This record gives sequence, structure tokens and C-alpha cells, in this order.
Amino acid sequence: MEVHFRPDVQAKLDQMAIESGRPSGELVEDALAGYFDELAAAREMLDRRFDDLASGAVQPIDGADAYRHLMEATEAQRRRAGEGMRSTPTRSATWTASAST
Repeated sequence: MEVHFRPDVQAKLDQMAIESGRPSGELVEDALAGYFDELAAAREMLDRRFDDLASGAVQPIDGADAYRHLMEATEAQRRRAGEGMRSTPTRSATWTASAST
């Protein structure tokens, strides 16, 4: 298989090959293998989350509600910091509620 890159990408690949002492083809193969592994892991995670939603194991929340909650929590943290209080980061409420059975 022959792959053609834009000149800027080819230059980065050539430089990486020089710096690493590895052939450029090997670098491309490793990069693609890593990309496909990450893509597969993301797909598996999304499939599990979809299954959780479809089964009712978790309930979705409204995006506007989530954003409002985040903004309120951020503002509260800023007020605490402005009051000179030293605080450690705390966990906020879980965004996805589990369904009760």
C-alpha cells in the first residue's frame, strides 16, 4: 500500500524517523495501530453506555440542567476562593442517576 501525506505531515514523519532511528513505515504502522485501538475502545464504551440507557440502568439528564449545575458549582467555588477559604476539590453529584429497581 502506498500512502501520500501533505508536505507538512511528511516533514514531521521524516523528522520523527530521524530522531527515533526507526523507519517511517514502522512509525506509521504503530500510529495507525494505536489509533485503531483507541477507536475500538471508544466504540466499546459508547456501546456499553447506550446499552445502559436502553436497559434503564441509567437515566439521561437534560443538557441545559447539567450545564446550569456546572455553572452554579463553578460560581460557588469561585465565591469560596474569593472569601479566602482554602478548600480541596470535592466531588460533585454524579451526573448520571442510576435507576432504582
